[in-house]
Amino acid sequence: MQIHPRIADLRAALKGAGRVAFVPTMGNLHDGHIALMRQARAHADVVVASIFVNRLQFGPKEDFDKYPRTFENDCARLRDAGVDMLFAPDEREMYPSPQRYHVEPDQAHVNILEGAVRPGHFGGVATVVLKLFNIVGPDVALFGKKDYQQLMVLTNMVRELALPIEVIPGETIRADDGLALSSRNGYLSVEERAEAPRLSRLLTHIKNRIAAGDRNFLKLETEAVADLAAHGWQPDYIAIRQRCDLQAPAGDAPLVVLGAAKLGSTRLIDNLEI
Repeated sequence: MQIHPRIADLRAALKGAGRVAFVPTMGNLHDGHIALMRQARAHADVVVASIFVNRLQFGPKEDFDKYPRTFENDCARLRDAGVDMLFAPDEREMYPSPQRYHVEPDQAHVNILEGAVRPGHFGGVATVVLKLFNIVGPDVALFGKKDYQQLMVLTNMVRELALPIEVIPGETIRADDGLALSSRNGYLSVEERAEAPRLSRLLTHIKNRIAAGDRNFLKLETEAVADLAAHGWQPDYIAIRQRCDLQAPAGDAPLVVLGAAKLGSTRLIDNLEI
């Protein structure tokens, strides 16, 4: 696997490379990331990953400096997954001067759910992803469904800006008990880890109720929030929304149910398409 910390070197290496698949990450990789890398191989001649902890998407109360950096281990996992090139810039390479031009996603898409908890987060994500797209020039880009709002924002950005990139979603990878894999799971205590699958079980219950014809969405959401709170969680939301824009359900639009809550000091998110 080639490792390129500089934009110019990566671009030179990609000249004439054929069809390129790109998987951007912030490192601290888990099996969900690796599944995306393996999925990417089916769509391209060359698989490029990136590792860059993007300051723009961290809020003032989120500790950018404490985000786990596990570069050597990440490189080993990427090599095992068959990744061809890794773009690993530092901040000076990505932002040689302050980033004064930013992507502004539709506020209706980013002031809800995760965006309500993390103001400005998705603008920072969209800005760095657009910049990475311009650096790598991929034909396809892969993002996991676990970060569903991020996937929605980036898919709509690509479509509305007419970028020549196909966005391919990757299914959420789960542990045997249903817990969605996440770097954050490592912060759970033994007791919290045993309790954590409750979130996915509640989302599954809601999915099954809606599939059976239950359309009382507010009741389903309220009951799930109450169940989490009764078992020591601090819920942020359980929400049934349209997949395309995460707005309230209307007509027969395809749906997704999303949840976010803190268990102890660890905030977990998950979703299920309906």
